[in-house]
Amino acid sequence: MDPEPFEVGHAVREAINILSSSRNGVQISEALGTIKCYLGGTENQAPLKEREEFTRVHFSAFLRGLVSNLSPDWIELLTSDQQKELWDSFFLEGPADQAFLVLLDSIISMGPSFRLMKVISILEQFLQTGRMSALMWEVCHQQAQAGLPTFQETLLNKVVCLPDHLCNKLQGNNLPIFFPQNYFPLLATEIIQVLQRISDSLRGGLDCSISFMSQVLGKVCVHGRQEEILNVLVPRLMDLTKVDCIWQRMCWRLVECVPDRWMEAVVCGFVQKAPGADVLSRLLGNLVVKNKKAQFVVTQKLLLLQYSYVTAVLQNLLGYLALDSLRRSLLIKVLKELLETWGSSSAVKHCPVEQQLYVSKAILICLSHLKEPEIESNRQELLTSMMGGMKCRLDSNLPRVRRLGMIVAESISSRITTDGPSLKFQYEDDDETRELKSLQQTAPLQLHVTDLPNAGRNNSPSATPKAVSKPSGNPHPATPAVPEEGSDLELDSDDDLVPYDMSEDKELKKMKAPVYIRDCIEVLTGSEDMDKWEATMKVLESLIRRNSATTREVSMELAKVLLHLEEKTYIEGFVELRKRALVAVTIIDPVPVVQYLTSQFYSLNYSLYQRMDILDVLALAAQELSQPQASGKNKPCSTQSPCIQTVSGSDSSQNWRRIVDERIKSKTHRLAKGQSLVEPACGPNKFSSLAGHFFFPLIQNFDRPLVTFDLLGDDHLVLGRLAHTLAILMYFAIHTVAAATMGKSLLEFVWTLRFHTDSYVRQGLLSAVSSVLLSIPSERLLEDMTDEFLETQSWLEDVAEKDPDGDCRRLAWQNLLLMENLLKKTQKCPYLVVGGNWKQR
Repeated sequence: MDPEPFEVGHAVREAINILSSSRNGVQISEALGTIKCYLGGTENQAPLKEREEFTRVHFSAFLRGLVSNLSPDWIELLTSDQQKELWDSFFLEGPADQAFLVLLDSIISMGPSFRLMKVISILEQFLQTGRMSALMWEVCHQQAQAGLPTFQETLLNKVVCLPDHLCNKLQGNNLPIFFPQNYFPLLATEIIQVLQRISDSLRGGLDCSISFMSQVLGKVCVHGRQEEILNVLVPRLMDLTKVDCIWQRMCWRLVECVPDRWMEAVVCGFVQKAPGADVLSRLLGNLVVKNKKAQFVVTQKLLLLQYSYVTAVLQNLLGYLALDSLRRSLLIKVLKELLETWGSSSAVKHCPVEQQLYVSKAILICLSHLKEPEIESNRQELLTSMMGGMKCRLDSNLPRVRRLGMIVAESISSRITTDGPSLKFQYEDDDETRELKSLQQTAPLQLHVTDLPNAGRNNSPSATPKAVSKPSGNPHPATPAVPEEGSDLELDSDDDLVPYDMSEDKELKKMKAPVYIRDCIEVLTGSEDMDKWEATMKVLESLIRRNSATTREVSMELAKVLLHLEEKTYIEGFVELRKRALVAVTIIDPVPVVQYLTSQFYSLNYSLYQRMDILDVLALAAQELSQPQASGKNKPCSTQSPCIQTVSGSDSSQNWRRIVDERIKSKTHRLAKGQSLVEPACGPNKFSSLAGHFFFPLIQNFDRPLVTFDLLGDDHLVLGRLAHTLAILMYFAIHTVAAATMGKSLLEFVWTLRFHTDSYVRQGLLSAVSSVLLSIPSERLLEDMTDEFLETQSWLEDVAEKDPDGDCRRLAWQNLLLMENLLKKTQKCPYLVVGGNWKQR
């Protein structure tokens, strides 16, 4: 038997025995000095074979003995220099991987004590002196020589989870270096140092494995610490890979060796942190071509399965696919899948608008990267997808969705149209529209590191339309533009034309407007004089309100004329003038006019636009009738009150939600000092006796389809407007006799349509629930409509958690809060909520 292992092991056991029993400082220092010889780095170091045996077999056991026998009694027998040389050095100079595991295991197993604080102090020095890079370098060396996978897995878990272990152990007494926001940037710096040593080894012709570094990076990212580690790692790798091909290949290998279960977190982190597509290409290489998991993440998950990233991330991602010829096939594939999603009617109905905006941005960016041959080979598919998607979006009730369809269709049409005009639409020009249009321009893919602070902005000259400057009037311009011979500019030049002198022109005499209502009816029905027709429209409302007696005599005839009236010539605000006149007629003679309008809503031979006009008129008339009247006047006083603005599309729901918010605000009591508020005007609610005439005819026939009108079919835009109108009528019927009956009917209406696929309809239903909760006394609501209340509450909880539309979720939470407030304020409620169930009090 070889005696050397016995001699090394015997020396280790003797030293541990001395530490556990002796209180002689000289004896302790000699025992530690003897073991230090096996560690190396001293004048009297042991032979190489014994040193290797000590570090391979006995080092971990000796460190555990040091920690377990540590006590203030014998440690104080050593001077501070002796402690550093004979105690600390074993942890800070020996094999880093074994020392780290012993330190961390000791901390986890110890209770509060002197030993715990000493070991924590050593671990802090371990991190501060760069021993973590030595640890990872040793593991990389072992992997190249086929090290133990179990040991490396244990070490990986301890390295990544160190902040969690220390936080759980020390809690409020934790040291700053162990905080995640400090530890992971430090770990990133150590990773760069290890990569530098690997680079030097490769240049020297030595083999070295990088897979442990990839595992550390992947596990840190999957634990949610991408920002802390990549904020340090990505900028350093950007600099190091600029001109060094070895560093580029190391960086590619670093990401390629990440295990598949962690690949998504790493790829997402790099995509977000890279300041440009060229940098991302330099860092990832052709990862998406080599790794199926990375390809799925880039082409599917980041584009189709979520929508949380900003536009700059999309530009990085799709620009990365466009930069290399091997990856361009994936760009075409991604565009086809995006267009398939964009053209899906199911996606339009069930996906949030934010996700549809995200997909639209991705499509526009893809189109900007396509080359002409690629467009030519896929022209028919692009055309088919454009037509299908445009139809789905133009059928939507949400103006934002329709606008997205128009912009994307315009962009596709402009790229695939070779001859003839491309599609052009008219839509509102806002910040979102301008951003989408800027994405259509082909942006330069080569970005520099200095562009990092502005990486999320669109600063390319092509993204900003240049304004055409007007002639300054200077007869000698600095650099005159010389048109080419035969150009259109030369042919169309009108510099020689002299403008007409209009200084003596006189304004035409204005047409005198009618002063009697019957004359107005004659003009609107038979006159061919357009000036007189225009003048009549502008004065009609005031005439109706001033001549109430005459209006009552011809109210039905006037209502029919106004409902069927079409614009014969352009009049600014014609739709509003007609609607206001019809509202005035309804206010003056409410019962017959309302009966007529509600009956016509479900009649044949009316357009959807006319039916929505009827709903707007009823809502505005209900608002005016419900407000207190100023003395001696027919028009409502100027007391501040919620205002209904009848606008096209689904924007009216925003105004209704504002009404509900104001109602909630009025019920909130705030104690504050300030100026006393003016007491609002008081008066009878004229709508109280008329609410039934407005409400019940509208709600009773919604499920009966006509030949040209089917609310439960394709005409869901009108159904959404009907739901919002019923909610408004319910709101203005507060404290009326019919309020409870109306509320019960409205909740049944909501329950019937609660699973409607159109988000605008669901928003109207949720607004209707709000109006019921705000308009009916809580006692009546809980006593007479207990079942409906509970069913609605259950539905609202489901909507608040699962509805894809953000506005629907917000309205559902608002209604749940209203219900909770009602339960709290009800003092004489005959029911209690016990364990989620209602029981008799």
